[in-house]
Amino acid sequence: MNTFGNIFRLTSFGESHGEAVGGIIDGCPPGIKLDLDFIQNELDRRRPGQSRITTPRVESDKVIFLSGVFEGKTTGTPIGFMIKNENQHSLDYDNLKDVYRPSHADYTYLQKYGIRDHRGGGRSSARETIARVVGGAIAKLYLKQINVSVIAYTSQVGEIKLENDYKKYDFSTIENTPVRCPDAEKAEQMIQLIKEVQYKGDTIGGVVTCVIQGAPVGLGEPVFGKLHAALGNAMLSINAVKGFEYGSGFEVSKRGSEMNDSFFDDNGKINTRTNNSGGIQAGISNGQDIYFRVAFKPVSTIMTEQQTVDIYGNNTTIKAHGRHDACVLPRAIPIVEAMAAMVILDYYLLAKTGM
Repeated sequence: MNTFGNIFRLTSFGESHGEAVGGIIDGCPPGIKLDLDFIQNELDRRRPGQSRITTPRVESDKVIFLSGVFEGKTTGTPIGFMIKNENQHSLDYDNLKDVYRPSHADYTYLQKYGIRDHRGGGRSSARETIARVVGGAIAKLYLKQINVSVIAYTSQVGEIKLENDYKKYDFSTIENTPVRCPDAEKAEQMIQLIKEVQYKGDTIGGVVTCVIQGAPVGLGEPVFGKLHAALGNAMLSINAVKGFEYGSGFEVSKRGSEMNDSFFDDNGKINTRTNNSGGIQAGISNGQDIYFRVAFKPVSTIMTEQQTVDIYGNNTTIKAHGRHDACVLPRAIPIVEAMAAMVILDYYLLAKTGM
């Protein structure tokens, strides 16, 4: 299960402390001009060491394309790429070799496979998501041609959250703060909270909001390929994600008369007066903005002592060392966008085939 998608497919490979992380993209339409600066910028938004509230691990995260590109454009053949790992501190994990870290993949991976890479979690490490960002960047370049945009931002860290509808914010300001929040005042509060928990050796979770604008009507393949189900599957495959909701989400304990999105003729175009459905009805996009929220748990690696057991069942304690994020949200923004972009492009291509 290392391949994602139906027509536009990404297969990722690699581990956090291996030689490289990379992928193969199959089903990519030919003729897309690869804006290498744009792709690298997407990777830079995800890479470690980019601000004072992210892990200080330094990686250049330079992508190398191996196939599927000629004279700067996609050829329609498989696109192979890789990103070399440059700054591993594998010795930081030696004390974890024989113990199960709380809320990590150590126990489940060992039980499933009979072997595990204790250096940074191996395949379960979030470093795998770098391949997704490359795939998502290429998907974004195609979607730009059909006027579809995918934008995500941090909407909550701990108890600090944005209260307004997404339409109230200026998305052009998202990158102005290291926490990637479009509300400058709330962003500063979030940054201070992250620094506080970081100082205490702890971590903090939160929520990312994503908005897809310009998606055409008709994306989605009922009954088991509904668009919101595909987006949910994509988001829940991201490390540390614990929840997904779209449209009004869990705020639906109301009357139908309050929640229904009434249709009207908007100068010859069918429109809705509200968008509680989040741009998706009966699993199919209806032309309105698609918006959803993704909940991220606190990073499981904390710098305080915890109770656990070793691989032999003996009680012990553990205290992590090394370089880790106190809050994953700022670096998760481009990952959420990448997965959403790949879903939208994949379902756009499915719709074009008439399948």
